[in-house]
Amino acid sequence: MIVIGVTIVVLKILIAILVFGLIIFVHELGHFLVAKLMGVKVNEFAMGMGPKLFSFGRGETTYSLRLLPIGGFCAMEGEDAAGAGEVKLKEEGEAAGDTVSDTGEPAAPAIVSGEAETPSKDPRAFCNKKVWRRVLIVIAGATMNLILGFVLMIIYYGAVLQPEEGRDQVLFTTTTISQFYEDAVSQASGLQVGDTVLKINGKPVLSSFDMSFFLQNDEDGVFDMVVRREVDGQMQKVHLEDVTFEVRKNAETGTQQLIYDFYVLPQPKTFASVMEQAVRMEGSIGLLVWNTLGDMITGRVGINQLSGPVGVVDAIGDAALPSNPDGQGGVSFAIDWEMLIMMMAMITVNVGIFNLLPLPALDGGRLIFLIFEGIFRRPVPAKYEGMVHAIGMLLLLGLVLFVTFFDIKRLIFGV
Repeated sequence: MIVIGVTIVVLKILIAILVFGLIIFVHELGHFLVAKLMGVKVNEFAMGMGPKLFSFGRGETTYSLRLLPIGGFCAMEGEDAAGAGEVKLKEEGEAAGDTVSDTGEPAAPAIVSGEAETPSKDPRAFCNKKVWRRVLIVIAGATMNLILGFVLMIIYYGAVLQPEEGRDQVLFTTTTISQFYEDAVSQASGLQVGDTVLKINGKPVLSSFDMSFFLQNDEDGVFDMVVRREVDGQMQKVHLEDVTFEVRKNAETGTQQLIYDFYVLPQPKTFASVMEQAVRMEGSIGLLVWNTLGDMITGRVGINQLSGPVGVVDAIGDAALPSNPDGQGGVSFAIDWEMLIMMMAMITVNVGIFNLLPLPALDGGRLIFLIFEGIFRRPVPAKYEGMVHAIGMLLLLGLVLFVTFFDIKRLIFGV
């Protein structure tokens, strides 16, 4: 059993590395492709960090695989000098005249700016491109993560998701109520058959995932809702206050558990419904990220409740290789593709949104500096921008270490 246990742990780690590798590759590929499109020189495109294991050159770019599978990067010429702003090239024959180098060869065009000379004199350097071009390059990584999430959702709903037991076709869940249980408390407090739930406690409901999440993460079972309802032959938005559900104590966990007392309208699987479900689910994951950030700010969610690298690896492993697949305590090495692809989609969307947050060292932090430059027509000096990003990186690393401590604590002690 020890050998089997170790094997499962190793497989889970390998699967997590492959998942993270794909997500990071797609993110950096976004930066790389748009940088090339914008005419920026890319010095290196790397997967992993640390010492090089393998590399080759093609054109002006070195492609490398590095030892530590914890990241990757797209190294652009002049990227570190991004705060230096745009520069102008002297045209041939301008006032200074055509110049030559000390070797007697024609000199490279001189670079002039309103202030100091930029660290990179290459006109194809990132720092020497117009602000809008740099903005597109910066947001390209997160955009590719969101696109990957959407593609994975299409694969999940269109090809991987299997019919429930006893059904011969896949049926998607919606947020429209089709039927109530007998003596349903929620029906008595305002809900009706045909209602489509739009908001719960002021938060948008895009999918059945949102509805389940908001209802289950509440202790008193009383909600304010906005529903779409047919009134006098017309569809209208109706605000319902104090919609109540029965809450019972779970005998096994000792926690309060809300009791669903209605069914939702099923949606047959078609091309249109697959695309709709993919869009709605990606939006739901995005809302979950923002709602979690809001709950952290208000104190409803503590930092110690977040998952770091260890927790995410464990979650990916559990999704891919469930420890009790047959419900009888058995062990299986078969990958649960439904769970794995959904987990991958959730992680890549999280990475995309998190990277756009206006925090130093993230793409969103760099975006703030570019917006400042675009508005005020002058960049923040490179040394100050670099200092802000360095401090931000240290704080992020501290946060990672903090949540990793609690990840390990939960794995060992279960709390």
